[in-house]
Amino acid sequence: MILSQISYLDCIVFLIFLVPQLLIHVGLIRIATWLVGALPSLTFQVFVLPYQFIRERYFTPYEQRSPFVQRATPFQDFVIRCVRYAFAFMPAFLGRVFFSKGVSLPFLRFRMLRHGIVTSPLRWNEINRPGLRGIWITHNKQEQPDIIVYYCHGGGFAMGSGFFYMEFLLAWVALLKEAGYRNPALFALEYTLVPDAVYPTQLQETLAGYEYVLSIARDHTRICVSGDSAGATLMLSFLLYMTDHPELRHQRPGLAVMISPWVTIISKNNRDTPSDYLNANSLELYGRQYIGPKVPADDPLVSPGNCKDMKKWTAASPEKGWFFLYGSEEVLGPETRSLISLLKKTGTNVDSYEQPGGIHAWPVASLYLGETRDMRLHGLRDIVQTIRSRIH
Repeated sequence: MILSQISYLDCIVFLIFLVPQLLIHVGLIRIATWLVGALPSLTFQVFVLPYQFIRERYFTPYEQRSPFVQRATPFQDFVIRCVRYAFAFMPAFLGRVFFSKGVSLPFLRFRMLRHGIVTSPLRWNEINRPGLRGIWITHNKQEQPDIIVYYCHGGGFAMGSGFFYMEFLLAWVALLKEAGYRNPALFALEYTLVPDAVYPTQLQETLAGYEYVLSIARDHTRICVSGDSAGATLMLSFLLYMTDHPELRHQRPGLAVMISPWVTIISKNNRDTPSDYLNANSLELYGRQYIGPKVPADDPLVSPGNCKDMKKWTAASPEKGWFFLYGSEEVLGPETRSLISLLKKTGTNVDSYEQPGGIHAWPVASLYLGETRDMRLHGLRDIVQTIRSRIH
């Protein structure tokens, strides 16, 4: 199931679904209190955002525009400017509702109906048991999957939900089917968000999710672990965790696909760029909240980029290797390049695609913002092609 680009109508409908959820989960008083404090900034941005958009897009020479703006459509450009402001200035308790099931699932239903789809050709069901929550997606529930993707969503550990990613995940499974797999499946983990819990709760839940996927998979080498941003961090931490546990070491997944990983939580190399919508200060704030007060920030299990032990990474590497996708303009790009370089020195099979002018998690965002079908599916097709070439 692959839908078209997000439209302005979609944006309006999303806000219609969002408002009542904000009132239910945040409350009018808390929202009003935040609005009063943020009003000067919001008022300022009402004028500044359009001004900056028009000035850079139409009155700045092409070669002087930021790398992302050079490649982006006007719609993509304006949306990313709004996201940049939201990430920098809006609190996580608002973002948490924005990405929640209560908003995302009705919005997906609306998107499907707008495209004439009453029932999704793919089936999903929620897994909800002690220590494990997630979404299971497959073509045929009665058949054994011949490939399973195990996915962790991003969101700075403080927001996000697999339901917000549902359109992306459904498209992924559909493309795996087109690529020749008989019955592809995907499990998206719903881990506990900060501040409800901090590390190592999320790592323990990631382990529980892998054990669940192992219980279904006929062969651990037919599992592809993946995640974006903070979700990729959890997968990297989990793979390092496996190296110290013999019962897991011999059940490593077949492949790891890392989308814009947050390799090192606290790093001087995480620097702002003119294009990316993330900023280093907000990232550090979210990162320290996830780490919590009891764990050193340089502990490799909480911040995988701090592991420089090549033997450790050799043991942690999936049997069929790695595939990294990230943008050249990412705040997190330098640490990603450093990890890729280290992994290549181990002799592990490592492929990577650094998108010129690309920003954070663009393979995910482009599915919603891409102007054409090819633009929307470019990143996913690269992922599926890599999976198919490694896991036959």
